[in-house]
Amino acid sequence: MSNKRLPARGRANPPVVAEKLQKLLAGVGLGSRREVEGWIAAGRVAVNGEVAHLGQRATSADRIQVDGTNVSLRQSPAPQVIVLNKRKGVVCSRKDEEGRPTVFDELPRLRSGRWVSIGRLDMQTTGLLLVTSDGALAHKMMHPSTGLDREYAVRINLQLEDQQIEQLRAGVIVEGERLRFSDIRFYDGSSRNFWYHVVLMEGKNREVRRLFESAGATVSRLKRVRYGPVILPSWLKERQWAYLSAEDQSALYGLLKLPYAAPKQAPTRRGGHVAKASCLLPYPELAARR
Repeated sequence: MSNKRLPARGRANPPVVAEKLQKLLAGVGLGSRREVEGWIAAGRVAVNGEVAHLGQRATSADRIQVDGTNVSLRQSPAPQVIVLNKRKGVVCSRKDEEGRPTVFDELPRLRSGRWVSIGRLDMQTTGLLLVTSDGALAHKMMHPSTGLDREYAVRINLQLEDQQIEQLRAGVIVEGERLRFSDIRFYDGSSRNFWYHVVLMEGKNREVRRLFESAGATVSRLKRVRYGPVILPSWLKERQWAYLSAEDQSALYGLLKLPYAAPKQAPTRRGGHVAKASCLLPYPELAARR
């Protein structure tokens, strides 16, 4: 009997692993996993001609449709990340029922997939907003278990006492919910304009404003200046945006332990340019922060 192995072409193909439907669709940039879960719950997604359900798994061999349109599950080999300096008066929703302008109105079109915002800022808040074509990156950065913090510059109408600052660090109960800053520091100010820098771990709805209101202060300006290791560069003016460089993207994906395929060339699409300097700060290993 021969001991020779069969040639590679004689072996069976490896099995295709089924993944959760929201992970598949987010992975090709159609939206964040949370958005896709909403589509599934609303009956907008079908698999092989049948309406999908939450928790359903699928593979690239299945026929998947969103709103009756077939979806290609080919993963983009070159994810893109945009750093945007959001202006006041625009919303982070893809479409607004009241017809207000959205941040997506000012972004370049993608050949395939769609832009996904990494977290949101309310209409009155300005500053750093990250937008990506990679739903997996958006999900990883937004998930609380990842441990990315957010930093804001805040202007209020009074200077806080040391005891009030310590209380905001320790946590307060607001409308039955425990809120706290992981850090808060006085920056500058006089008269009725005092600037503070605060850090949050999750960024719940109106959390910064609600915390300062609990101390008797009113927020007159709120600007996000950092999301995890990504900072808002000083040269990026309001309403402007830039592509994160391939080097920064590679470092960001490495920090999050996500696979990364570098683009073959820098983006050259309408209205944008690659960031002229790094937008990343040194950041602790995430495993050590859990």
